[in-house]
Amino acid sequence: MNFFEKEKKTALEAKEEAQWIAFGPMLFQAARVLRDSGILQAVEDSRDNGLTECEVVEKVGLSAYGVRVLLEAGLGINLLTVENGKYHVTKTGYFILRDELTRVNMDFMHDVCYQGAFFLDKSIEKGKPEGLKVFGDWSTIYEGLSKLPAKVQKSWFGFDHFYSDNAFPEALPVVFENKPKRLLDIGGNTGKWAAQCLAYDKDVNVTLMDLPGQLDMAKKKLGDLGFADRVNYHTCDLLDEKQPFAKGFDVIWMSQFLDCFSDEQIVSILSRCHAALNENGSVYIMETFWDRQRFKSSAFSLQQTSLYFTTMANGNSQMYHSEVFNKAVKQAGFTVVSQIDLGISHTLLQCKPSKAANN
Repeated sequence: MNFFEKEKKTALEAKEEAQWIAFGPMLFQAARVLRDSGILQAVEDSRDNGLTECEVVEKVGLSAYGVRVLLEAGLGINLLTVENGKYHVTKTGYFILRDELTRVNMDFMHDVCYQGAFFLDKSIEKGKPEGLKVFGDWSTIYEGLSKLPAKVQKSWFGFDHFYSDNAFPEALPVVFENKPKRLLDIGGNTGKWAAQCLAYDKDVNVTLMDLPGQLDMAKKKLGDLGFADRVNYHTCDLLDEKQPFAKGFDVIWMSQFLDCFSDEQIVSILSRCHAALNENGSVYIMETFWDRQRFKSSAFSLQQTSLYFTTMANGNSQMYHSEVFNKAVKQAGFTVVSQIDLGISHTLLQCKPSKAANN
């Protein structure tokens, strides 16, 4: 569905929206502090009675001034209403406070992206994640993922896993329909997908291919789960085209992985997958394409997440439009033989070498 074809706002509505954008950083931080300070919780706990400003001060232990400016900001951004001096939480305020999706997105934006977003212009100009320097001297965030501050790391993995975890149960029966014996998980991260595969089919052997820091985390996790005898690890920097892939696999799996690379790098990675596949093998790719979303808010979220890749991750990747992505698949010598929408916002592609697919 295309949500972006026509302008529907009046001039007054458009100008009002422009002010929301102009004050966006303050709007975001006010909402976060209203949540984290306990103000929204205290007002919600009052149910239909509402709370006065003084009552909020008593409950959260902040200064009267601090509570006043936050409550007034909350009115402007539609998190609160006030009637007869008593504040109430709106539906939007409820979602800021209670909705897991919103919490995950907000924590990711604040802890991972907020400081680095100041360098968006420089990141665009240089094609490098200039915002990443707020955390360390790495060329990509993936090199430093295991070294990020604990809170930042928690929000990064929380964001990554929230979306993929909801799609994994639907993807498993599709991937295992033909009983693959050997599966290569490229970009295995902390081993969450590998763990689900190993639990789903006791006969499968999984190889994880990733950077050393990520493989160390996965090795500990999968060892603790008792899967050590069915897992192998292959260290590889995917950006180095001279490093060989592991070989001999029935299935290659990549989940929320290729969006971490540019168009040209996607073609390069997929091109090297040919040599890793057994005859009749398939590559399964699970991604979130902004043009395949059922809701405008989902498309919006993915479009803005692209700017995380620009400023923090690597400077040259994004959440792709499906046509752009599928063009890269074709250039790499693969054909998409099936395409399934699943989870909150994912699409699962099954790809086969073009020669095999056309026979």
